[in-house]
Amino acid sequence: MITDMNKYIDIGVNLTGSSFKKDVAQVIERAQQVGVERMIVTGTNSQHSEQAIRLAEQYESICYATVGLHPHHASDYSNSLDSELRDMLKHESAVAVGECGLDFNRNYSTRAEQMRAFEAQLEIAIDFQKPLFLHQRDAHEDFVSIIKSCRSDLNKIVAHCFTGGIDEVNDYVLLDMHIGVTGWICDERRGQSLQQAVKHIPRDRIMLETDAPYLLPRDLKQKPVEKNRNEPYYIPHIAKSVAMHMEMDEAELVTAAFENSCEFFNIA
Repeated sequence: MITDMNKYIDIGVNLTGSSFKKDVAQVIERAQQVGVERMIVTGTNSQHSEQAIRLAEQYESICYATVGLHPHHASDYSNSLDSELRDMLKHESAVAVGECGLDFNRNYSTRAEQMRAFEAQLEIAIDFQKPLFLHQRDAHEDFVSIIKSCRSDLNKIVAHCFTGGIDEVNDYVLLDMHIGVTGWICDERRGQSLQQAVKHIPRDRIMLETDAPYLLPRDLKQKPVEKNRNEPYYIPHIAKSVAMHMEMDEAELVTAAFENSCEFFNIA
């Protein structure tokens, strides 16, 4: 049983997904019981961004929303969608632009479509001076090149669900980016490069997230509430692993991640 009562913010949770449809209230309550005071609900398209805002209205001061179009859906980008995203970002609970970026692993949308949608959302972030909540997979060089081209005009940036290595961390730090770490670090098979890379993340740039319902920590001893489903309740478990691999005192890591997240998303 998790009993740690530090204060946490889960900066990336897909609470609008179908796996949370039946018990979202219980998921939020469980998270709060272990000190997860706030959750940033990820918007991945127009529909989910709108649902994230509604959830933030329902759970005011607990949930907040990001508004954006995931690279998987980049082919849907249009002038009307651009207007929809801009309208949604006027809502007080919309704290960041995204999830947007590049994903050359799956290529559900073409690379050209992804780059067009990414650049359009960077323009939105510049116009609104909102933080950016970014996704990158197998597209590091193009991703960095696009950000570099307009970094001085952008507000804060987080590389969400970071799974890369030391070189990528160093590139992001040079771009003054924050880095969100998930339970991927708890995977003894796939997480080894991340376990080394987190040592290079400055303490004022680290943030914690689950990316729930995905990436259930592999080393979790307790049986998940729902089979194979991750949820914000497991953030303390992730924090313990991040602190160990960053070679930091756990309480110091948790405090740093909380304060970084509050400042980044401008939430009290």
